[in-house]
Order: sequence, then structure tokens, then C-alpha cells
Amino acid sequence: MAEEKKRVRRSVEERAAEIDKKIAAHKESIKMLEEKKAELFRPKKRRRSEAEIAKELIAKAKKAGMSSKDIAEKLGLELE
Repeated sequence: MAEEKKRVRRSVEERAAEIDKKIAAHKESIKMLEEKKAELFRPKKRRRSEAEIAKELIAKAKKAGMSSKDIAEKLGLELE
């Protein structure tokens, strides 16, 4: 006949330690999920279009005292 395996009984301390290990793993998962949730509510940087960037560059150049001709010259363009 086949041998019957006897069930190994764990002590209360062993079972409690296993449960503590599971609790710690779940707390870590909860912490990661809370961080992801907080990231959802953080304001994201707005992407600027090429036209906005160009306008800003021209405005800064004019504020620095450059004329349209100076700007075109620096860019290697000819104005008619």
C-alpha cells in the first residue's frame, strides 16, 4: 500500500510570522499605489508649440534691443 503523508503542523508563531510577511508585502503594494495616485494629481508641464517658442524667442530678442534686421542677420536670413 501507498504510504500516507502525515500533515505537518506549524506552530502558532510560524503561522503568525507568515501572516506578518504577507501584511508587509501588501503594505508595500499599497504604498506604491498611493504614489501612483499622487502622481495623477501632480500638475504636468504644458508642452509649448513651435509657434509659441518662436514668438517667445523673438520677444526676448527684441527686449534685448535687437531689431528685426539684427535677428534676421543672426539667423543668416535676408530681409527685403
